[in-house]
Amino acid sequence: MRMQKPFLVITPGDINGIGPEAVLKALQSIPRPAQPVLLLGTLSAWQFYGELIPNFSLTLKEVESTAEVTEDGIYVLNPVPETDIKPEPGKLTKEAGLVSMLSIAKAVDLCLSGEAVAMVTAPISKEAVNLAGYHIPGHTEYLAERDEAEDVAMMLVNKSLRVVPLTTHIPVSEVSKAITERSIITKARIIKNSLLYDFGIASPKIAILGLNPHAGDGGVIGREEIEVISPAIQSLKQEEINCDGPFPADGFFATGSWRNYDAILSMYHDQGLIPFKTLSFNQGVNFTAGLSFIRTSPDHGTAFSIAGKNAAEHGSTTEAITLALSLGSIKVQSA
Repeated sequence: MRMQKPFLVITPGDINGIGPEAVLKALQSIPRPAQPVLLLGTLSAWQFYGELIPNFSLTLKEVESTAEVTEDGIYVLNPVPETDIKPEPGKLTKEAGLVSMLSIAKAVDLCLSGEAVAMVTAPISKEAVNLAGYHIPGHTEYLAERDEAEDVAMMLVNKSLRVVPLTTHIPVSEVSKAITERSIITKARIIKNSLLYDFGIASPKIAILGLNPHAGDGGVIGREEIEVISPAIQSLKQEEINCDGPFPADGFFATGSWRNYDAILSMYHDQGLIPFKTLSFNQGVNFTAGLSFIRTSPDHGTAFSIAGKNAAEHGSTTEAITLALSLGSIKVQSA
């Protein structure tokens, strides 16, 4: 009797966007995965996008339960029982939002049960998800709630750079008051633990950026560095967390100082993500640190305007799948 193998689970995101196409292109471009791959969504949706790709050669095997995932290969499981919701590329629909959310929910179940070694999530449309009756801020918040994780961090990853923004999707006018010693300490702890246990880095080193130009210039251009950021760094050092800063963000990236650190904590979204995306060249991956399971996603959106046109770039999705497989392997070996 063949035994079920641990597998990588991939959600389609919004089936009217570029997610499914990018996933299939990525799977076709990488060497045969070490684990089986389970695609969530309807077989017809995955086949629709496969037919758009020239020389598409992957075999997709539909299964009714994960018990059928017994050997290497690519499987498809429909999380919307007894329905066959088909893609409408470029359209905003509640049906696509429903597939998005039920796929994510099923993927979480599989990770929490230990059947899946990791999950990769293709981009969703928050608007479509809301049309389907789900009111969530985004992927990360939903995953954290399902995992009962107290604190998580959005970590942008490429082969040589990891960036975590302290504050994420808030107005720039609210950034300063959202920066506290406690929030810096909490986020740095998450980064350290993730580098240790998810990435297998034995002695992680973290850089912490300042908020103001020139990191405040000794208080002349702002006092957050003196009154909040530096005291947090000192507290972290007392916990034996190896960190330095606060660094002026422009010089830190311009001089290549980022290469000396395993991860960088930026103070706000664009401060970290603009240099990250500039340096990543469509190879960036969004990794959620602080969860009990591995979750990665490509660093782009649904791109409705090019959906269904065989125009989706798959570099970021390829990296997301490759990273999930690598980190899943580390997790299995350390278990």
